[in-house]
Amino acid sequence: MAAGPDTVEWESKGLRRIAVGAGLGVAGGIATVGLPIAFLLLATYNPGGLFTFGAPLIEATSILVIAGAILFILSLFLYRRGFGALRRIDRRFRTPAVLCIVGSLGFLLLLVSAAILFGSSNTLLNCLHGQPSHALSCLRSGTPLGAYTGLAGFWLGWLGGLGVVLGLGTAGRRYHRAALWGGGVLYALLLLALLGPFLALFYTFGGEQYALLVIPFLIVIAPALVFGGTRPLTVSASAPPPRPG
Repeated sequence: MAAGPDTVEWESKGLRRIAVGAGLGVAGGIATVGLPIAFLLLATYNPGGLFTFGAPLIEATSILVIAGAILFILSLFLYRRGFGALRRIDRRFRTPAVLCIVGSLGFLLLLVSAAILFGSSNTLLNCLHGQPSHALSCLRSGTPLGAYTGLAGFWLGWLGGLGVVLGLGTAGRRYHRAALWGGGVLYALLLLALLGPFLALFYTFGGEQYALLVIPFLIVIAPALVFGGTRPLTVSASAPPPRPG
């Protein structure tokens, strides 16, 4: 039985929005995590090179985090819009859409935390010098307001990520796309990997540095896989339904 025109329209809108949201997620992951960690590692293991520890490095990292948070807000907004459109034809997308709204609020709090970090670069510099893996502990000791605001934003953003996982899992089942399944699994692994560094704000335990090595890859590869898996669906969903014989 051919899909009706309303179903095709909402599917086309939903899948296009998910594809754009995934693309923004790739850009946000590079800006928020990939580039800052790369800069810190270069400053640590290549002293005297292009990147050196100093207030300009901390400020540049803060700007990247702010830009990335904005991209993540837009990404979650489009994910929510995509799941909201698909909810009109499948009620299973309702919960993912609501969780994405919660996640958007979390990234707004992360923006506030990044702004506090930007204004405390000199204080954080002495703590960070030579030990970038202790960045979260330095944030807690130097700017507790930024740490606790960032922590609240993290947990709300984490719930938004859970909404993305649920939505992609539902989309993978509906459209039988392994790429959507895979993207959802990678997002789930990313959520687990993010727990370690942020819990380290309050509890001391070993191993969180390993999560920091995994996060940059997952935060870019997961939305990239979703984008690649969604694009073919946007083409087929936007095609007009076949005419009755």
